[in-house]
Amino acid sequence: MRAMNGSSPLRRRRVGVLMGGLSPEREVSLRSGENVYRALVRKGYSAEKLVFDDPDTLIDRLAGAEVLFNCLHGGIGEDGTIQLLLDLLNRPYTGSGPLACARAMDKLVAKREFRRVGLATPSHMEVDLPEDTPDAWEDWVARVDETLGFPCVVKPVREGSSVGVHIVQDRHELVQAVRATRNAFGACFVEEFIEGKEITVGILRMEGEDRGLPPLEIRVREGFYDYAAKYTPGRTEFVLPAELSAETAEEVQAAALAAHRALGCFGYSRVDLRVSSQGTPYVLEVNPLPGMTKTSDLPQAAQAAGLSFDDLVERMLETAWERPAPAPAPSS
Repeated sequence: MRAMNGSSPLRRRRVGVLMGGLSPEREVSLRSGENVYRALVRKGYSAEKLVFDDPDTLIDRLAGAEVLFNCLHGGIGEDGTIQLLLDLLNRPYTGSGPLACARAMDKLVAKREFRRVGLATPSHMEVDLPEDTPDAWEDWVARVDETLGFPCVVKPVREGSSVGVHIVQDRHELVQAVRATRNAFGACFVEEFIEGKEITVGILRMEGEDRGLPPLEIRVREGFYDYAAKYTPGRTEFVLPAELSAETAEEVQAAALAAHRALGCFGYSRVDLRVSSQGTPYVLEVNPLPGMTKTSDLPQAAQAAGLSFDDLVERMLETAWERPAPAPAPSS
């Protein structure tokens, strides 16, 4: 794989590493940003850390950077808001554009897009209780049991890093999990639990096209791949390449790339899947701004493909220059 050469125009640009933010994933973003900043410095770029703490001062913070490496996770950093702002400012940035980020952040919109292009994704039910009464809960829980069965998964509609996710085993746990998730994060839904392997596929733009990296299998030592398991060293075993047949591995990569493209993502992303015992890949979600910590999936997959962390960061930076410019607003 090629790295950027010294003649790149980005060598002469001031790179701002945008990190922090106001979402529950702030601490992970700070760790990602610190790692990216150090890699850029080691590579000889003129980089600075831009910690996002206050929306009212954000534009001022961006003023000195000529290109942005976006390490924000969740919230307005990943839902298309920051991307739209940077488009309006005509400032190059890494990662996908506003619409792709908005689609990826809303898991129900993403599911509709996956199904539109023929991808398998777990069945789900929205939490659409008309009123908070015992009878309403009883009827709705009965429908979940009949439609999805147990165990099943409760997820917020618009959070990442498995924040607010619960795997529930029975009706009582379901009611508790839905109430807790709605209180903390607002809209949520219930998803079919797919027995099988937890797989993630990194997508990275190389030689002019977005490509799937080797599938990574995730084995959690206790519980499931929640926020703590994702970012606590020692909680998770990573098997790379994943223990899949050659045919299944190829299908998983193809499904991941199709999901990335279905949402309109560009440059890089991380696609999470479950592979059933029958070998069917089910797409769960696409993360357009994957973590860059020591335990993050994308850097591990890139390393298996022969790309060091520093070279991966450099390749990601280059996508800021390759990403198509936003379409101009129609004239009145």
